[in-house]
Amino acid sequence: MSADLAVIGLGYVGLPLAQAAVGEGMRVLGLDVDETVVRRLNGGHSHVDDPTDADVDTMLAHGFRATSDERDLADADVVVVCVPTPLTEDAGPDLRAVQDAMRMVARQLRPGILVVLESTTYPGTTDEVILPLLEESGLAAGRDFNLAFSPERTDPGNSAFGIHNTPKVVGGLTPDCTDRAASFYGRFVDTIVRARGTREAETAKLLENTYRHVNIALVNEMTRFCHDLGIDLWDVIECAATKPFGFQPFYPGPGVGGHCIPIDPNYLSHNVRAKLGYPFRFVELAQEINATMPDYVARRAQDLLNDHGQAIKHATVLLLGVTYKPDIADQRESPAVAVARRLRALGATVRYHDPYVPRWSLGDDTLTCVDDLDTALQTADLTVLLQGHADYDGETIAAKAIRVLDTRGITPRAPTVEHM
Repeated sequence: MSADLAVIGLGYVGLPLAQAAVGEGMRVLGLDVDETVVRRLNGGHSHVDDPTDADVDTMLAHGFRATSDERDLADADVVVVCVPTPLTEDAGPDLRAVQDAMRMVARQLRPGILVVLESTTYPGTTDEVILPLLEESGLAAGRDFNLAFSPERTDPGNSAFGIHNTPKVVGGLTPDCTDRAASFYGRFVDTIVRARGTREAETAKLLENTYRHVNIALVNEMTRFCHDLGIDLWDVIECAATKPFGFQPFYPGPGVGGHCIPIDPNYLSHNVRAKLGYPFRFVELAQEINATMPDYVARRAQDLLNDHGQAIKHATVLLLGVTYKPDIADQRESPAVAVARRLRALGATVRYHDPYVPRWSLGDDTLTCVDDLDTALQTADLTVLLQGHADYDGETIAAKAIRVLDTRGITPRAPTVEHM
């Protein structure tokens, strides 16, 4: 089957991209190396929060097909790579999945094709890593085929902004490559933003998430001294947010999760150290602060129990919400795991509830979500609210729980409630 678009990597980024393109009448092929994912998708089953099973059925009805055979790429006009780029042990990006994907593309490359990398990475990856791999085909980028970088900006669970109405940044190897990429994305994205080149597009994504990372770290550090000084930080933020200019509210939490915030800024920091020989101090300090938040939450839980004459050892602690953001099932890099492990190390018996996670893995151990939330609230020595799912009613939690440590600020002020 010839295809207008082939998407390599059918996860939280690639599958919604395929769905958006199918919705605009494009013939879309999805390639993934995971045979289980391919089989499930072709059977109408989604493995991510969005699209749903019903959405996948609609995609299949309009010609979408998933495959693990790289030879199918030969018939695509556009190939977009959306594979994971996790951190290595030295905090640099692991590009093996990207390199493997681009080698597949190179083996099937033909004149006139557009190749786009969406996977987040450090500045220079497209020019220094991807370009040489693709040109092993004997074809020249900018002459025989087009090459561009366009950072993914998906926000799982966001009902207001999706692929269609989130501006799309594109940066090509040459101006013609940028134009070709802009023309392609313009078929299903309302606003296209042309970057000067691939490096600017790569860095734009890192700046977006570094901005959030640093500001989250700021309020997380303020959490500590505001607690020690007896200052209500949530009220402070609410007051500051009334300023109509020059301030954007960020909120504290038990740490940062997801694929972007705890990971992407490290790409930039690693790149600065590797190429320039000095640290990106804001990023490294923010990482240090945010990484210590799970331990801080566990210590606050211990202190709260101690204040009421109870040791944390053998105490039952109920964790509410273990996903990295509200109202989705995505658990990537969720700080809840680190909180649970620390509480267990202190001797607590940890239970959890999450409407999106029926079973929760803590390394070698797997926990099952409590069946009856009301009973769990009434019997746990301490309830720690880690994620503010819409299913959680703050008033109910405050009324039924013995004691609450609220890291998200959704419960009312009450004698039994302590906000982080």
